Amino acid sequence: MSISPPPPAPLIPLLRAAVLELAVLLGHVMLYPAGMRPEQSAGPGTRPGRGSDGAGAEFALLTAAVGRPPVVLLHGFVDNRSVFVPLRRSLARHGWHHLTSLNYSPLTCDLRTAAELLARHVEDLCARTGHPRVDIVGHSLGGLIARYYTQRLGGDTRVRTLITLGTPHEGTRVAPPMSAHPLVRQMRPGSSLIAELALPAPGCRTRFVSFWSDLDRIMVPTETARLHHPDLVATNVQVSGVGHLTLPVHPAVAATIRQELRAPTGADGTAVGVRVA
Repeated sequence: MSISPPPPAPLIPLLRAAVLELAVLLGHVMLYPAGMRPEQSAGPGTRPGRGSDGAGAEFALLTAAVGRPPVVLLHGFVDNRSVFVPLRRSLARHGWHHLTSLNYSPLTCDLRTAAELLARHVEDLCARTGHPRVDIVGHSLGGLIARYYTQRLGGDTRVRTLITLGTPHEGTRVAPPMSAHPLVRQMRPGSSLIAELALPAPGCRTRFVSFWSDLDRIMVPTETARLHHPDLVATNVQVSGVGHLTLPVHPAVAATIRQELRAPTGADGTAVGVRVA
């Protein structure tokens, strides 16, 4: 799939992506403080606009069972849920009613700890909504956390589709001085965690969709954001013309995310492309 005419000379899309990244960064800085507050969840069995009385709870659980699965949004390194404000609004406008964002602590030093927190969040979400499974969209490190939960902690029983945006599935070599942080070391090629994710995962029931951009300067090399594993059903979506920070906020990427979330659970993994600039 292609959006827009063929790209111009290489320097022009590079400059466009850089300007767009800067604009996204400035906007995100303004939203960041609001995203630091924990998300307020409804009571057991409730939906937006419904009371928490017994009848409302029963109605919510019954209707949830036949609606779209809840979507969990998981941010990246030193970020918070504010990065997903545009995507969340896009999903809500197109009929997704159960949307939740999870903040994990910026002081987290082990990806596995964040994956365990995600596991508890998903169990709570399934109990509150009546859905047996959820979909997850993870940006950068968030995608790696969700993959670890799904692939190594039995999360495939709960996760129907996992979409990752600019996630270092094979590790990234960007900014070596940042390796002082334990989470960054875990995202390096050859780390014990990356090696653990390469282990066999027979019977994994989750469908994976990995968005990777040819202008993502955080993924080094850019192809590391593609997911290749013999036991996983994975679709790799190449995005042309945007950088790392722009992936979760770009309208064309959001449209493709909605398309992938509508796909049947057993969809075969294929390589597709999205041109946004």
